[in-house]
Amino acid sequence: MNGMDILIAACIVGGVGIVIGLFLGIAAEKFKVHEDETEHAIRELLPGNNCGGCGYAGCDGLAAAIAKGEAPASACPVGGQAVGQAIGKLVGQEVNMEHLVAFVRCSGNGEATKQYYQYTGEQDCRQMAYVPNGGAKSCSYGCTGLGNCVKVCKFDAIHIINGLAVVDKEKCRACGMCVRECPKHLIQLVPYAGAHRVACNNTTKGKMVRAVCSRGCIGCMLCVKNCETGAITVENNLARIDYKKCTNCGVCVEKCPAKIIL
Repeated sequence: MNGMDILIAACIVGGVGIVIGLFLGIAAEKFKVHEDETEHAIRELLPGNNCGGCGYAGCDGLAAAIAKGEAPASACPVGGQAVGQAIGKLVGQEVNMEHLVAFVRCSGNGEATKQYYQYTGEQDCRQMAYVPNGGAKSCSYGCTGLGNCVKVCKFDAIHIINGLAVVDKEKCRACGMCVRECPKHLIQLVPYAGAHRVACNNTTKGKMVRAVCSRGCIGCMLCVKNCETGAITVENNLARIDYKKCTNCGVCVEKCPAKIIL
């Protein structure tokens, strides 16, 4: 190969490189994704847990939705008031979020309930729908204690203690993952400031409740009769608290014979 051949080959390779470079440059410009600056700024403010508590596929999805006006600035439960207000300033929204925490509506721990049999199968709460009595515990309405809620919590805020799921409200970020995961719908989001909660989910009558759990609501109405603000009602044999009316006076706790108002 002489010098001319080498020069021709170099020119061909260089020419091909230039053509490819031009093609890639044009393609990059044509198909470039124009990033919304507001969306980017919102994404920077979000906590980045990608927990799905907002209902979107991670923080990127929520940031895009807020920027487009499809979701409110307060949509991130994990970020809470501080993050909501910061995003609100960006998009021109006033944000006032209530501090919520998860609460397990059950008191059926190892002392309060009985074990009908020894369960040795898969440790999955959803599988309990296919076993006798909905689980080994005597109360079929209560927590099975197998920990599906624990597995989905990204904040280490819920643990199984003595056969019962218990929430650490200081760690809870109200993402709602445990609420959606519980097959018996025992977990709900309640106001952090609400001092009193009904820890029972059994809707059967008092005598039947007593037969399966020593700490279940018997629907006696004493809490209702003694609540001066009308914050407590008994519906379907189970006491319920209206947190908008509750003043945290504590009378219901004193009067409850089953001690299930915590």
